[in-house]
Amino acid sequence: MPWSTPTLRDVRSLVRDAVNASLPGADANVPNSVLRVLSDNQGALCHLTLQYVDWLSLQLLPDTAETEWLDRHGNIWLVNSDGSTGRKMATLASGTASFQGTIDGSVVPAGTQLQSGVGMPTGSDSANQVVTFETMEDITTSDASLVTGSIRALDPGSFGNLIDGTSLSMGQNPVPGVSTQVNVVHMAGGADTETDDQLRMRILQRIRNPPMGGAQADYVAWALAVPGVTRAWAAPEQGTGTITVRFLMDDLRADDDGWPTPEDVQIVHDYINLKRPVTVKDCYVLAPIKEFIDITIANLVPDTDEAKAEIEQSVRDMLFMMAAPGQTIFAAWVSYAIMNAPSVQSFQLVTTDDYVMPSLGHMAVLETILYETLP
Repeated sequence: MPWSTPTLRDVRSLVRDAVNASLPGADANVPNSVLRVLSDNQGALCHLTLQYVDWLSLQLLPDTAETEWLDRHGNIWLVNSDGSTGRKMATLASGTASFQGTIDGSVVPAGTQLQSGVGMPTGSDSANQVVTFETMEDITTSDASLVTGSIRALDPGSFGNLIDGTSLSMGQNPVPGVSTQVNVVHMAGGADTETDDQLRMRILQRIRNPPMGGAQADYVAWALAVPGVTRAWAAPEQGTGTITVRFLMDDLRADDDGWPTPEDVQIVHDYINLKRPVTVKDCYVLAPIKEFIDITIANLVPDTDEAKAEIEQSVRDMLFMMAAPGQTIFAAWVSYAIMNAPSVQSFQLVTTDDYVMPSLGHMAVLETILYETLP
């Protein structure tokens, strides 16, 4: 039977019985007696100790550990792409911006701070934030054309990834001879700190799949070691002696269903090339190929916006758990996901065919859910 901490009443009763057994003629059950008071106090101390042992038993295994202890497990088991151990920390966004001089030859010194009037984080539904950046080099401007220079965010996180063309301002510290308005050319690379669930998944995967010098699971672990990567798969798609790694960045690229950008793919490719065996004939690092699926539901009960929103979320959760490159999405999975929506009482699934992927690289993505009424 699984261990559970005895109640305080049970522990006190056990201590009283122990006292009675140790002292012939004594009765620790007499109310307000010295023996009862001493027994109950001792029982309370024992109960606290048992509660601590119960809590400690959860921390000693990574699948139930809390944040602080989970970090300890991570530091023991995991090495990340930047050489750190344990939890993948947030990274700084970096990129380029264009500067316009009002006086030819004016210089924007390295370390000049810029601010976004309104932060526009990629892949985040959080409230708009003001983000501060700094120039990485001295930038000599021109009054005839825009000059591009390197900048980076001062605070780590995905909120530093701005949309191309976002306006930045020099704020209260303008540079003489340079326009205070700066436009982002490209800004990316900022990733949020790894969550407890993501860290726990990596630890368990590392324990279940010890390094084998280049097995398929090793490529998955190497991809997951890169900041921002949340899911990864590896398979010999191109034949024996080759390996194809595909991955997603569910949080950082949430606005595109988690699909990585070409820059993301290159970063993961470069890191895997540092780790993989040289004997592998060909190693490909790619994003999965989107295969949009449509679902048609008839005679939904209740036919409400709330039920429809719950169905969409439940189907997306199912795809998050079950979808993978080349994985067929069975109609039974879709039906089960719809029925799992809390408000749904009954429905008829019109699209009863399984969703078969066209190739090993295609991966299912929900596009639309259609509703209709049938006689």
